[in-house]
Amino acid sequence: MAEKLFAEFPPVSTQQWEEVIAKDLKGADYEKKLVWKTLEGFPVRPYYRAEDLENLKHLQSAPGEFPFVRGTKTTNNWLIRQGYCAWESLEKANEQAIDGLNKGVESVAFCIDGKKALTVADMAKLLKGIDLAKTEVNFEGCSCGAPETIKAFISYAKSTGAKADEVYASFDFDPMRALTTTGAFCCPDYKAAIKECISAVAEYPRVRVIGVEGYAFNDAGSSIVQELGFALAMGSEYMATITELGFSAEEAARRIKFTFGISANYFFEIAKFRAARMLWSNIVKEYGSTKECTQKMKIHAVTSQWNQTVYDSYVNMLRATTEAMSASLAGVDSLEVLPFDYQYNEPGEFSNRIARNVQIILKEESHFNKVEDPAAGSYYIETLTSSIANEAWKLFVKVEEMGGYTEAFTKGFVQAEVKATANKKDMNIATRRETLLGTNQYPNFTEKVDKAVTLDVVTRGSDIEKSPVMIAEPIEKYRGAQAFEALRFATEKSGKQPKAFMLTYGNLAFCRARAQFSCNFFAVAGIEVVDNNRFATIEEGVAAAIEAKADIVVACSSDDEYAESVPQINALLGNKAILVVAGEPECKDELISKGIKNFISVKSNLLETLKGYQAQLGI
Repeated sequence: MAEKLFAEFPPVSTQQWEEVIAKDLKGADYEKKLVWKTLEGFPVRPYYRAEDLENLKHLQSAPGEFPFVRGTKTTNNWLIRQGYCAWESLEKANEQAIDGLNKGVESVAFCIDGKKALTVADMAKLLKGIDLAKTEVNFEGCSCGAPETIKAFISYAKSTGAKADEVYASFDFDPMRALTTTGAFCCPDYKAAIKECISAVAEYPRVRVIGVEGYAFNDAGSSIVQELGFALAMGSEYMATITELGFSAEEAARRIKFTFGISANYFFEIAKFRAARMLWSNIVKEYGSTKECTQKMKIHAVTSQWNQTVYDSYVNMLRATTEAMSASLAGVDSLEVLPFDYQYNEPGEFSNRIARNVQIILKEESHFNKVEDPAAGSYYIETLTSSIANEAWKLFVKVEEMGGYTEAFTKGFVQAEVKATANKKDMNIATRRETLLGTNQYPNFTEKVDKAVTLDVVTRGSDIEKSPVMIAEPIEKYRGAQAFEALRFATEKSGKQPKAFMLTYGNLAFCRARAQFSCNFFAVAGIEVVDNNRFATIEEGVAAAIEAKADIVVACSSDDEYAESVPQINALLGNKAILVVAGEPECKDELISKGIKNFISVKSNLLETLKGYQAQLGI
C-alpha cells in the first residue's frame, strides 16, 4: 500500500520547488521576502529538505550516546521541580515543599540567603520529612556561605542514613553569575571557596555544587546564542579553575550543573538544549575527561522571567506552557515552571498548583516523557541545532581568545553584546514587530492592576543590588513588558481617566478596521476607548465625541475620504480634544499643512507615540 501511494506521488526536486516559488514571487527579492534573519545571527530558510541534513555530523548518534545531542539518557523522564522561599521561615518552606511533593513535585528547590551559612539544625528543619534517597533537593541563591552550607547538608544527609550514591542534590554556587549581575565576585577568594565546596562532597558522587546560571543572560534580554555561548564560556572557566585546584577533569565536570532560561522561541529552544549538550560534551572531552558519564551536561531549565507580564498575567500560564514544552521535548534533566504571578506576588496555592500541573499534564496526559528526542530527524530542528551550535561556538571561541569569561566580562564585551540584542528586542516590541499579548497588543481594556502592585514592581531591574566594589558594570535584569507596563501604570495612577473616542464614518470596512486597530493602540496605555459602529455624518460624530467628553478623537475612515473630511473634523473640534488620524493616507502631507499633525498606523513606534499623547494629556 505504501509503495503504491508513493508511486502515485512522485518526488518533487528542490529545483522544481524553487521554480514555483520564483514564479509566485513575480520578481520580488527571494532573500528579502522569504528568508528570515534571526537575532541569533543566522538566516532561516522558508523550507528544509532531506538534502539539508547531508553534512550534519551530529545525526549519527542515538539517545544516550556521545555527543548527547539526542539526550543523555535513553528515556525522557525529566524531574518536575518547584521552588520555595526559605528566607523568612525554614519551617514554612519545608511545609510548602512537603505539600508539593504530595501533589506531583519530584525535585524541590529552596531559595536561601546565600550570604548566611545554614547549619545542620537548619537543614533538619528545612528537610524534615523529605527522603533524600528519593527526592532531589536543590539550594538556590548560594553565595559566600556556600561551603559551610554544603558541609551542613552533608552532615545532615549522613545523619539520615541515606547512602552517598543515592543522594541527588545541587547548590548553585556561581561566582561568575555574581560578577555578571552585580559587577563583582560574591567572595574575595572564590577559588578557595570552590575548592572547599568540591572537597566537602567528595563522598557524594551525585551532588553538584557549581552552578552555571545561564538564565541570567535570558533575564537581560540576550539571544539564545548569547545565553548558550556565554554559559559555555563560564562552564569552561570553571573547568579550568577546578582542574588547576588539583581536581581531575572528571571530578570537575560531575560537580557542575547548568541552568538555562526558556524563551518563547519554541523550535529554537528545542534546538538550543540539543546543541548545548553537544558542545559541552566536546569541551569536557578536551579537558581530558575520558568517562562518558562526566561528559554529559546536567541541565535544569526554568521558564523565562523576561517574557512574564504584570498586566494580563494569566497569559503567563500560556507562555509557560509552550516554554515547558520546548524544554521537555529537548530532554532537560529537570524543569521549573514559574507561577503566573511570580513578578508581583509571593506565589500562593493556586498559582503553584497551576505551575505544577502544566508539567504533570505534559507527562501524564500528553505523554511527552514517553519518547526520547521526538524532534530527531526534523529537517528544520536538526538544521537549527547545527546553526545554533555553530554560532554559539563562534561566540565561545571569541570569549576564549579574550582570555576567558572573566576577562571578556571585565572588558565589557559580554555586556555590550547582550545590550545590543536587548535594544533590538525592545525596538521590536515598541514597534509591535514582536507581540507581547495583553501588553503591546490586544490588551484587556478594563483591567486594573492589583492594589499591592507598585511602580517598583512594574519597573524594577535586577533583583540583586550592584556590588559596592564593582570591577565591571553588570548586565541589567528586566522584562520585555516593563516599558509598556510603566506607561499603563502611569495612566492608571494619574488620577485622570483620559478617553479616546472612535469617530467612525464613510467606508464601513475601513472605518471598522481602523477603529479596532485604534482601540487596541490607545488601550495599551490604559486610556479608555469608546468604539462606535459608524456615524451617518462627521457632524454627528463630532457632537457625540464632545458630549462624551473625549480627550482624543480618532478619525476612522478610508484614505480617499480623509482629504476633505479630516480638516472639517478639526474645525468642528477646535481645541476641545486631540485629533488623531488612523492610518498613513496619501494626503498626509496636505493634512499636515492644514494643521493636522497626529497620525497612528502599523508603522508607528507605539511606545514613543503613546508617551507623546500622555505628555499632551498631562500624565
